[in-house]
Amino acid sequence: MKRTALARLGVGLVAFALTATTAACTKKSDADTGDTAGRMNPEQMKVALVPGGSHPYFQPWKDAGAKAKADFKLGDVTYNETAGWDQTKQNDVLKSLAAQGYNAFGIFGVSPDNINSTFEDLKRQGYPVASLASCPAGDVNKADFCLSTDVELAAYKAAKAAIDAMGGQGNLVHLTGNKVDSNTQRRIKGVEKAVAETGGKVVLLQNVTDIDKDLQSAQKAVADLLAAKGNQIQAIVNTAYNPSVASAEGVKQAKLAIKVIAIDDDKTILDGIRDGSVAGTVLQNPVGQAYVGSYALSKLAGGCTMSQPGVIIDSGSFVVTKANVDGYEADRSAKTDELKKEFDATYLTCR
Repeated sequence: MKRTALARLGVGLVAFALTATTAACTKKSDADTGDTAGRMNPEQMKVALVPGGSHPYFQPWKDAGAKAKADFKLGDVTYNETAGWDQTKQNDVLKSLAAQGYNAFGIFGVSPDNINSTFEDLKRQGYPVASLASCPAGDVNKADFCLSTDVELAAYKAAKAAIDAMGGQGNLVHLTGNKVDSNTQRRIKGVEKAVAETGGKVVLLQNVTDIDKDLQSAQKAVADLLAAKGNQIQAIVNTAYNPSVASAEGVKQAKLAIKVIAIDDDKTILDGIRDGSVAGTVLQNPVGQAYVGSYALSKLAGGCTMSQPGVIIDSGSFVVTKANVDGYEADRSAKTDELKKEFDATYLTCR
């Protein structure tokens, strides 16, 4: 969720020292490699997909990982969400997986401000590492690559869709995740850019942050917002998962003439688009992140290198309205296929 999806998810940042990550992985032995150059055969490659904790956004990673295992004939692809949104616990999970023989890692780090230390430590041990669904804060990515939503662009698209739905004028409210998360700040910038382009016709009434921890928190925040300002609002744009569901439900129940633009494809959102109570949603590409991420990690483990180490790659975002709600999956599949081809043609150097 760029750390999303999710939308970037509303999770707390946990600072940790480099010494905490030094023990986060076990160095590969010579027996783990496929030849004397350290290359592995596909059946020796064991990829771990490790989000920061449990969240609906990451559920497609399970099936995408299983498909990658079958399609690329990998030794294993596992999915582990047990970190509980704690960076130290996530480091422990990575250490445990390395001890179990996993030798390539796709990670949604809990702490975007500190996750580069974890990436560096894993790479020192010889493991290929991908930052999936979120990139580190700042301008430097120490993973081999980051495959994530361009969250500022996705938020801009969502705000533009909301502005169109509200007729190009009126009051807009933005609901999002953790305020101190770098990705939340990028989303706010995307929304503000779209509003600024209206030349004052649209007013950003409020950015409501820190409401993506769980659905109950989001529902309370939406209920409070609608009670206080419901009659002043022409549209709500969401850039986090739980607020999307909560605002779709809340506006429909309150029978208010507020246009809702959501994020991701929860059933509540898709049903709302079909019945007209939700104007649209902006989808991310978690399947592409996990599937193509696993593919690229396997190529790196097999001896390829990144043409540009640390490159940041947009995994795609897609505006869905009633006009295309029943066919959007084809667009995401096409983007996933395109990403795989781009890795082969541009991002990977293989000899």
